Amino acid sequence: MSGADVVTGSDIIGALLRGYEPLTRFVPSDRIKAGRLGTTPLPALVITMISSVDRQTLKRGRMVRRTDRISVTVRAESHRDRKFAIRLIRLACADRTGRIAGAERVSVLTAGKGPEVDGPADSFEQAQDFKVSFDEPAF
Repeated sequence: MSGADVVTGSDIIGALLRGYEPLTRFVPSDRIKAGRLGTTPLPALVITMISSVDRQTLKRGRMVRRTDRISVTVRAESHRDRKFAIRLIRLACADRTGRIAGAERVSVLTAGKGPEVDGPADSFEQAQDFKVSFDEPAF
């Protein structure tokens, strides 16, 4: 297995966001980033992993159930745009199941919203968190 084969909850959420056409009409795919936004024009989304927990197994070659807590932060020019983006993010990701981004038995649940805050350059920010569970090969 190479590093390119490793799937994370961030990859799964990114695939769901980029694959949801109502969202990408509002936030183009090239403005949906992992890790940090830099100088990306607004509106923009940044996907970050908050935590990751996996169930341990003693037998090699078996699957391990992993759960990642993923945060999607909206940075927008207005309060209205921030609210709209959060709604679209939830529609794109909440309650999704199946095979997503190469991961098996995926389950995506909402895990709370963060506070509405003032972002850099007088922008409006808020985060929507998800709990992403999926199976991955045990090492």
